[in-house]
Amino acid sequence: MSHSEINQLEKITGNSPEAKSLDITQQNIEQLKQLFPDVFSENKIDFEALKAVLGEAVDDSEERYNFTWNGKTKARQIAQTPSTGTLRPCKQESVNWDTTENLFIEGDNLEVLKLLQKSYHKKVKMIYIDPPYNTGRDFVYKDNFHDNIKNYLDVTGQLDISGKKISTNLETSGRFHSDWLNMFYPRLKLARNLLKDDGVVFISIDDNELSSLLKISHEIFGEDNFIGIISRSTGTRMGTGSKGLARELDYIVAYSKSSEFGLYKLAMTNDEASIYNEKDDKGRYLLRSLRRTGGENRREDRPTMFYPVTSPDNEDVYPLAPEGWESRWVCGKDTYEQLLANNEIEWKKVKKAGVEKWQVYQKHYISDAGREVSDLWIKEDGNKKATKEVNSLFDGFKIFDHPKPVQLIRKLIQLGTKPSEGDIVLDFFAGSATTGQAVLEQNIEDEGNRKFILVQLREPIKQTVATKKFNFKFISELSFDRIKRAINNLSTKINDNIDSGVKLFKLDETNIRPWDANFENLELVLQQATKSIKDGRSSEDVLYEIFLKYGYDLTTPVKTETVNGKTVYIVGAGALIVCLDDEITGETVEGIAKLKEELDPETTQVVFKDAGFADSNVKTNAIQILKQAGIDDVKSI
Repeated sequence: MSHSEINQLEKITGNSPEAKSLDITQQNIEQLKQLFPDVFSENKIDFEALKAVLGEAVDDSEERYNFTWNGKTKARQIAQTPSTGTLRPCKQESVNWDTTENLFIEGDNLEVLKLLQKSYHKKVKMIYIDPPYNTGRDFVYKDNFHDNIKNYLDVTGQLDISGKKISTNLETSGRFHSDWLNMFYPRLKLARNLLKDDGVVFISIDDNELSSLLKISHEIFGEDNFIGIISRSTGTRMGTGSKGLARELDYIVAYSKSSEFGLYKLAMTNDEASIYNEKDDKGRYLLRSLRRTGGENRREDRPTMFYPVTSPDNEDVYPLAPEGWESRWVCGKDTYEQLLANNEIEWKKVKKAGVEKWQVYQKHYISDAGREVSDLWIKEDGNKKATKEVNSLFDGFKIFDHPKPVQLIRKLIQLGTKPSEGDIVLDFFAGSATTGQAVLEQNIEDEGNRKFILVQLREPIKQTVATKKFNFKFISELSFDRIKRAINNLSTKINDNIDSGVKLFKLDETNIRPWDANFENLELVLQQATKSIKDGRSSEDVLYEIFLKYGYDLTTPVKTETVNGKTVYIVGAGALIVCLDDEITGETVEGIAKLKEELDPETTQVVFKDAGFADSNVKTNAIQILKQAGIDDVKSI
């Protein structure tokens, strides 16, 4: 590499990783290289070599069990195709923009999930979604493999000329179930990437697609991670039609990201807590016999749980039932040793038949306790209550069909998150935004600091007296307004520790001309070659696109400094510094270098506008000035 190339400022092009969302296919290839470098030949995968490495784990027989449908291959490709779009910030419409970590995103959830891949990979603790049930009346539009952003803007009426129709998925279609699967499969596949290793997902569904949902969820999450199906009484009796069976149930399907984790227990009632009547420096606890009781739990059933433990008198004690036969302990020897080391074993002398004997117990702390939840929910608030909840926020007008009850989602939040660990709850079929209100209310209830991310399509809303009164044309407008009304309604219960705001973002095509995948008007592109940022786009629009493409989450703190008369954005205490002004001089670059030295972050990335430098000499010198300050990652857009 020549000296001039070393001093050349790297420009991010449309093919650069920083110009698009995470390339999942490339990421999978890199992970495979780490595991099996010997199966690559000339940077291509040798499948015969891979099969040899995997041995008997490979099943390539034609009669193996699998689930497929018309369009599955394309659905998988769509999930793995990076997005070149962006999310544009809407500060004026947001609530408490500078402090909130709650997000509402208007846009096609397929593209939004792609755009969140870098910033929120393995950061989401819980997903709840209420996708279309595929009843034949659901809003659908076909994803476009080549340019889904343009397709989204087109079908939602945000482009001047719309050649596509918004329609319903009619049951008369020969691809009725396939259409639903092709819509849902790539979205669920992308969503899994965002879950933490101990994360969980809850999906509401009814009979129409329950079996299909289970099959694709088994494939995406793995059968070992299936938690179960909650059957919920809706409180609304649906007509029988010609089948003769009225429906009063829908379902919530639950999966974990890893089989090592499941659901948390619900908080106990006061009566349940009253039995924790012992106390030590760890808190209240109750004692349970270390010997397995109830039924004939014999040694031969679990021989690893039959072993001697040492009493305070230094005697070996075995798990013997009162009748004299050999029973077993509740745990293996390694677990017992761990309990003993943690001071969670207690010995007591118990008199039986006039003879005192040592009895060994395990401590069970109230802090670890709770109620395991049943899979039959018949006492939860029904759909009628949910409708009233939404109506009450909109002056009693019926504003939305079939919302989910707040209490239902709150119960799921208790099962899937901890109050004080900053857990993120994601709902990418936000609908009436019940999930957002549920997070707010649950945080108030248990002083939690959970955050929510809601995504809702700019889907046309049915025009009624109510929707016209509030001037709603799209469901996303209603969703966001419901969140703001809920915040206002709960204001008297919200203290300074509760996040009571929401940032609004809207999906759009990239702000950067060279990153745009479609150059339909070559003459216009050439005319505007020196202008990298599109007309009508602000510096903050560009800043948040850099966030997404560089992998910073959308709530990362931003400070604005003026350096030599130019606006400089300082992100994450100096981890990223962005200047998008024009006529940047050497003094501005030196000021940025000084900022880095003052902030002293571990590493710093700097981004400029490619045409923003006063002249080519400043652009060339910028690299050397910043390198002397310890900044090696300098790019232009």
